Amino acid sequence: MCGIIGYLGERAAAPIIMESLKRLEYRGYDSAGVAIYNEDADKTSVVKSAAKVDTLVDRLTEDMPAGRLGIGHTRWATHGRPTVINAHPHTDCTNRIMVIHNGIIENFAELKRGLQSRGHVFVSETDTEVVPHLIEEHFKGDLVAAVRESLVQVRGAYAMAIFSQHDPDLLIGARLNAPLVVGIGEKEWFIASDITAIIPYTKKVLLLGEGEMVSISSLGPEVSTLDGSAVKPRIIEVKWDISQAQKGGYPHFMAKEINEGAQAVSNALRGRLTEEGVVAFEEFGLTDRQLLKVRDIKMVAAGTSFYAALLGKYIIEDLARIPVEVEPASEFRYRQPIIDRDTLVVGVSQSGETADTLAAIREARRREARVISITNVVGSSMALESDGVIYLHAGPEIGVASTKTFIAHVVCLYLLGIRLAAVRHRLPPERLRELAADLKRLPDAVHTVLERAETLQAMARKYARYQNFMYIGRGINYPVALEGALKLKEISYLHAEGYAAGELKHGPIALLDKSFPVFAIATAGATTEKIVSNIQEALARDAPVVALVSQGDPVLDEMTSDRIEVPAVAEFLSPIPNVVALQLFAYFVASERGCDVDQPRNLAKSVTVE
Repeated sequence: MCGIIGYLGERAAAPIIMESLKRLEYRGYDSAGVAIYNEDADKTSVVKSAAKVDTLVDRLTEDMPAGRLGIGHTRWATHGRPTVINAHPHTDCTNRIMVIHNGIIENFAELKRGLQSRGHVFVSETDTEVVPHLIEEHFKGDLVAAVRESLVQVRGAYAMAIFSQHDPDLLIGARLNAPLVVGIGEKEWFIASDITAIIPYTKKVLLLGEGEMVSISSLGPEVSTLDGSAVKPRIIEVKWDISQAQKGGYPHFMAKEINEGAQAVSNALRGRLTEEGVVAFEEFGLTDRQLLKVRDIKMVAAGTSFYAALLGKYIIEDLARIPVEVEPASEFRYRQPIIDRDTLVVGVSQSGETADTLAAIREARRREARVISITNVVGSSMALESDGVIYLHAGPEIGVASTKTFIAHVVCLYLLGIRLAAVRHRLPPERLRELAADLKRLPDAVHTVLERAETLQAMARKYARYQNFMYIGRGINYPVALEGALKLKEISYLHAEGYAAGELKHGPIALLDKSFPVFAIATAGATTEKIVSNIQEALARDAPVVALVSQGDPVLDEMTSDRIEVPAVAEFLSPIPNVVALQLFAYFVASERGCDVDQPRNLAKSVTVE
């Protein structure tokens, strides 16, 4: 969603804000803008663009505004079309109060009518514009008090950065149901929607909690609740550096992140799994006694994380023999889920800020269920609001389409399954040792798939002309088929459907002909013979078939020439190398079609509004 950056310090604000906005482009956006306050002239320069940040950079390079206080924004449109007028920052009637906002103000229409009746003039179609007008109305010489009184009137979700010419040594941030962090440097401070924006300048980050605001002056940040109660700052030290958020010679972030898949497996396993199969998480939060009381598990997630959670169902039910239900987070709280204190709810989210998933775990906590979140972002809302957290340790993921974090999610779910199984004494020691050894060999399997990129690129070049695809898999590779179809559609804009292979003849087979290829996940396993029959059904309808097969398995040698071999691993662990092959295939198809791989249209990296 929208990207936010604010700066207050001793350096020129504009270059820092522009560099930070470039690093926030991965979140997805349709317009951008900055506001820089020049104290010498007592003037704020506002520059906006209804295009890419580069357009904004070009305009600012010609006349870079001076000033050491400023805010910048990349907008993902909700209320109002993507136009220059609707781009942020927004201001009040006096043009002295500047606001940028990520989120949705649900009661903006009501607030706007009231403000207009009292003489306020609006220029945009956005919900955000009510905020500077509210602050203007409440301002009596104390900007912090005016912001606090204004936000109390607002319903919805927001992360905001605010400044005013009335108090040029003050930068204010506030958050509710949307992410916002504060970077602490040497006599300079940053407000940002995520750490990626500020990592070149500082690794010291203050985490804002729900319903909190921060007031930053030359004395540093002060954190409080909206009612004015002081809050002790929570400060973390970021473990990664800016090189991990750069392309590193790859043409796209997505290519780089797919190629970091083996490292993602290793990082997710590191320090957590012994050779005897004993699993320990550093911030898990639940004791063995509490885990023994778990009667059932509900997993909530969205998008790619939902398909990782579906794999988690196969993994946990197989290992721990606990019933698992996986549900789209967007549906979970709008029904009456059957959960109680003996239910473990697992939230799966790369960002830890996905609005639907966050709302789902809050509903679970309200119903007294135990909650664990599996996320990549330290100090994210889901991490802070859960009983425990399993961090992916995958490093920053910039490409909008999740790749290495999907892999890390699945690895963490393997570990969770082993932990639950061990607590329940479901697995003998020899099986635990076998699982541990197999998991530790997975990075090598991923490396082998990556080394076959040229084969996958050639296959993608052959199939990029098709407009429709059917992905099929069975057993634990059924969710992999769903994820493969999603990857193709979201970055190449082609129609792709994922199905359990056995369901092919129950309807979808009607779609198949010579113009509708089938991508079959046919790696070795208990259902290989069954999926071979499904492939024969597709070939009988003249559908081209691409088969993903285990290296050295001759089962499809005479059936289809379009084969992609992946390393032979235990069927239970095959989703990891298989999904890497599907990620590469989707990437190469999208590249062949000239698509914007890192920033696919209409998509945002982190969906922080419902």
